[in-house]
Amino acid sequence: MSLRIGTIAPNFNIETTTGTIDFHEWAKGSWTFFFSHPADYTPVCTTEMGRTAQLAPEFAKRNVKPLGLSTDTVEEHLGWIKDVNETQNTVLEFPIVADKDKKVAELYDMIHPDEDDNAAIRSVYIIDPDLKIRLTMTYPMTVGRNFDEILRVIDALQTTDKQEVACPADWTPGKPVIIRPSLSDDDAKVKFPQGWKTLRPYLRLTDLK
Repeated sequence: MSLRIGTIAPNFNIETTTGTIDFHEWAKGSWTFFFSHPADYTPVCTTEMGRTAQLAPEFAKRNVKPLGLSTDTVEEHLGWIKDVNETQNTVLEFPIVADKDKKVAELYDMIHPDEDDNAAIRSVYIIDPDLKIRLTMTYPMTVGRNFDEILRVIDALQTTDKQEVACPADWTPGKPVIIRPSLSDDDAKVKFPQGWKTLRPYLRLTDLK
């Protein structure tokens, strides 16, 4: 099953390193950064787990809960966390799902049949407070995730949820945004009294205040 943007993220009940969770109950009301790994004690994934832990304050200020997944047991996860903390100079506190039977990986379409049983389980789901999938990304085994991009897309999603704007290529907070074409100039004057620059009738740039 291929999960699509805008659909409700499937629910699951499972053991994690911080106890058993009902995913919908645990996630509802917060954004979720749900990211998966093929197995514990893998090199690229160790750096990613560490980077997620290091960015805990950044995720918290965006109301984002990180949730990791790996296809090993809680006991194995806890041993791996010690390695993560020591090698990445951090303290990992977010839960890691113990998906030894790969039930959640299969539920979230994380296993690709053209790879071996584990190799393709490196997916990212950004899920909103209403439990809708808002963004998906899949990485190959040898390429670490770009956490600047993960934070950037969360910022962009939260910005476009709050205002009738879209974010242009390479947008980061503080840069101009696009007024959506569905908004008339008259309505835009009310919502964006600071004005805008019209490059084309369908391309109006404004600075958020």
